[in-house]
Amino acid sequence: MTKNASESRAPRGAWRRALWMAEQTPAARNRYVDFLRALSILAVVLGHWLISAPYFAGGSPAYEHLLDLAPWSRWLTWLFQVMPVFFFVGGYSNGVSWESAQRRNLGYREWFDARTRRLIGPVLPLLLAWGVMVAVAHSNGVSDGMIRIGSKVALVPVWFLAVYIVVVALVPVTHAAWKKWRYASIVVPVAGAVLVDFAFFAGSFRALGWLNYLFVWLTVHQLGYAWHDGRLAGSKTGVSLFGAGIIALVGLTHFGPYPLSLVGVPSDQISNTLPPKLPLLALAAAQIGLVLCCESPVRRWLQSRVPWAATILINGMIMTVFLWHSTVMILLVGLAFWQAPSLLAQYPDTQGWWMTRPIWIIAYAVATFPFLIAFSRFERLATGEAKRPAAVGLQLFGCAVACLGLAMLALDGIGGSGWLGLRWMPLLLPLVGAGLAGFGPLGSLGRGFSRA
Repeated sequence: MTKNASESRAPRGAWRRALWMAEQTPAARNRYVDFLRALSILAVVLGHWLISAPYFAGGSPAYEHLLDLAPWSRWLTWLFQVMPVFFFVGGYSNGVSWESAQRRNLGYREWFDARTRRLIGPVLPLLLAWGVMVAVAHSNGVSDGMIRIGSKVALVPVWFLAVYIVVVALVPVTHAAWKKWRYASIVVPVAGAVLVDFAFFAGSFRALGWLNYLFVWLTVHQLGYAWHDGRLAGSKTGVSLFGAGIIALVGLTHFGPYPLSLVGVPSDQISNTLPPKLPLLALAAAQIGLVLCCESPVRRWLQSRVPWAATILINGMIMTVFLWHSTVMILLVGLAFWQAPSLLAQYPDTQGWWMTRPIWIIAYAVATFPFLIAFSRFERLATGEAKRPAAVGLQLFGCAVACLGLAMLALDGIGGSGWLGLRWMPLLLPLVGAGLAGFGPLGSLGRGFSRA
């Protein structure tokens, strides 16, 4: 039975469809990988909602960062910074996907098109929506400063797409390196990260720090290959990794030059994430250790129909949740500033403020549902295969252009002092890049070049 024929028999309704898909799941599938992907993204979403600290004082709105206002809360980032888990899981799933493509004699062109389509496709409606919102806000007298802050907070999550797409593009090289050199292919990027940090602190070569976006995250991604091949397994290995990671993390942040927080803090001169630094590798070791320790019981639990169906349901819209959760937060806070400032009267990190946190998180979650209904369809559409993918060169160039634009948006948002209050260059780069790569609103552009 073909995939399309099978899907046509699926029942209507998201939950019923998820239950049906759970029953169709092959026994050999590692359900734990899907569970970890959903869990890591949901942890990031919850962390962002928690550390947001808007309040209304003295007749003026203020949008602060909890990690700035309450230094003790920086410990919370050790729990909610779970991007290492996502890249670790990405290494596992990309290894599985690339090996499957090789067995089916599927070329890099088709494989890379399918992988990147799922990443870039869902982000384009978000950028277009923000372009419209900024233009409307600017035309109605909202200050450029407020627009810049709001759009920057909302679009910070797209940084990971810019990095992850580059990591995916390198899979044939990194996977071949793992197969040939095994752990040496992990030691090399670790050594690169160490040298970059040394140059950053000791030699004051700050610009070199940006190389660690590759060294750090490629290291974690390589460990995903090791997990897939059974070279990382068992609770004993997990306990050892967890212990070593925690010891290294405490040492680096308490006796080294690294800050305590594992996400960026606006007032800190040095960030562990912008660009990435060695504490993230220590955190990765600790988190991978926990993943290995929990693997057997969680995999047994996921054999049950309901938890596995819930995992399928969440994964089917996880990119939409990740991309839109900060936008939902900004819109809801902006509405409160405008219509009900009394809801934001509590100063952050007071007892009253903490008591309202569960209410606000529930409000954010409920407000996210209309966006899931409206925009998760783009995530489903992005999983379709192009009839004729763009040429490999155009795919890579287009993705590079798109990633540059996404990085610029993550750094400074979409609001500026240009026409309609927009920063046009970072807004247009992802759209044009996606078109050159062969998908998105301008998707026919790259495929047209391929036929020429």
